[in-house]
Amino acid sequence: MQEVANNALDLLKSFLDFNDLYKKGYRYLLLYFYPKDNTPGCTVEAVEFSRLKPEFEAEKTYIVGVSKDSERSHARFKEKHNLRIDLLSDPNQELIKAFGALKLKKRFGKEYLGVSRDTFLIQLKPLKILKIWRGVKAKGHASKVLGYLRLLRT
Repeated sequence: MQEVANNALDLLKSFLDFNDLYKKGYRYLLLYFYPKDNTPGCTVEAVEFSRLKPEFEAEKTYIVGVSKDSERSHARFKEKHNLRIDLLSDPNQELIKAFGALKLKKRFGKEYLGVSRDTFLIQLKPLKILKIWRGVKAKGHASKVLGYLRLLRT
């Protein structure tokens, strides 16, 4: 299993203001990594997270997707599919590498480094990773994560 770098959460702070999220009432951050905007699996995952956004917010959870695509690509992706979640651009793959979401993949017999579909549930105070899902299937993943969040409050 890929390891999360010791500085991963500190690095994430340069992309997101955790204190601001906490002040807005969020207690958790759902950070999910995906390979590419506008591809079938990534679209399914983003649409499902967007559809369930009100339920995640009821669980005090802020959702952010991360890929190496540009901010412009993210804007087109959000507009095309009416996405209501935030997307972070990580073109240098700093976050992707720090969270261990870059892995060796095979396609048509060729190996290459690509972004794994990984999800992290992060508690904002005290700051820590509560749960990691690695190499998930896009369809139905958002519902599974929501189910886990609901278990946390019981």
